[in-house]
Amino acid sequence: MKITEKVEIETVTDVQCDVCLCSTQVTSGGLEFATLQAHWGYGTKHDGEQYELHLCEDCFFLTIANLKQERRIQNLFSEDDDVFSTKARDELGLVARDDYFRN
Repeated sequence: MKITEKVEIETVTDVQCDVCLCSTQVTSGGLEFATLQAHWGYGTKHDGEQYELHLCEDCFFLTIANLKQERRIQNLFSEDDDVFSTKARDELGLVARDDYFRN
């Protein structure tokens, strides 16, 4: 015998960018956002702290650009010019690319 009743559930209807406060909804009806997470462990200055930021596409790539710039500055006077290849500098954090949708 099946017993049925209406059950109210919570679901995510939108994710707001933590930087610009814009919605991450796209025209197709889905959500497109990046998540930046940190869980600091024993012995660190921020032991026990956990962070989770949601970023829209624009803010995510602005963050990546800032990190690339910081890496360039940190290695500006490096004696080893080949510390990072050009590809590694340009693709910080990129682990996959689906070229099917690219021109």
